[in-house]
Amino acid sequence: MTLWARCQKTLLLVERKPRGRAAFVSASGVNMEDGVYDTTARVESEHWWFRGRRMLFTAELRTLKVGANVGVLDIGTGTGSNLHLLREEGYQDVTGIDLNLLAIRYCLAKGFTSILAGDATRLPFAEGQFDIVLATDTIEHIDDDGRALQEIHRVLVPGGHAMIVVPAFQSLWGLQDVVAQHKRRYRTADLSEKIQSTGLAVQKIYYFNYLLFVPIWFARQVIKMLGIKRASEAEFNSTALNQLLLWIFAIDVRTAPLIHPPFGVSIMAIAQKSKQA
Repeated sequence: MTLWARCQKTLLLVERKPRGRAAFVSASGVNMEDGVYDTTARVESEHWWFRGRRMLFTAELRTLKVGANVGVLDIGTGTGSNLHLLREEGYQDVTGIDLNLLAIRYCLAKGFTSILAGDATRLPFAEGQFDIVLATDTIEHIDDDGRALQEIHRVLVPGGHAMIVVPAFQSLWGLQDVVAQHKRRYRTADLSEKIQSTGLAVQKIYYFNYLLFVPIWFARQVIKMLGIKRASEAEFNSTALNQLLLWIFAIDVRTAPLIHPPFGVSIMAIAQKSKQA
């Protein structure tokens, strides 16, 4: 079976046929530029931002102390970075969901076959189906992010955990927010309130990527001022710069969970569904 045939078979819940670039939609059902996915797929294995995030996600998953046989859902798979991480960590029952046809094709090409097409605000799963749900850089794409969070609560088993990661501080709005078609950036207080309004209990929430907050803010102001256009901010890189930023970010993701800095480029939240739910 060809990759395209496999992809078509996997798309169980697509509600409209793709028509050019505008037909590709994210897990939220909104259009995204193909270039974001193409660039991500090309650089995610070595780029400092992706590598540092995987360090953090891995560390947080390990603190949950759950077995490898638990059911895990990755909402908004993108090109499969989280799926690769989960496979490396030994998780055996992993499902991914995204509405973007191009993203799903990338995941299939990497050998991930348990991928469904679906809307994050209307997940095609039964109540209490997953022990862990990941929504990393997903809900900021969604108009009704509260509904998406309610769906996360619904599909979690009682006592299950959600890892939610979002971009922080509206003052950092820049090229990446535009090309990825973000709706908003968050603060810890409003994200915590939204999560808890669903019935999930926030176990921990903190900013990370705080060491590079000022340089990233400055770089985005320069990009705006000069009107620079790129498919993704990940294209602004070099081998030497990548090694330097990875070294800084590695320190960042190890220290942020301990010191809870007052600012950062992103927010990490770990939430739990009540065991009596």
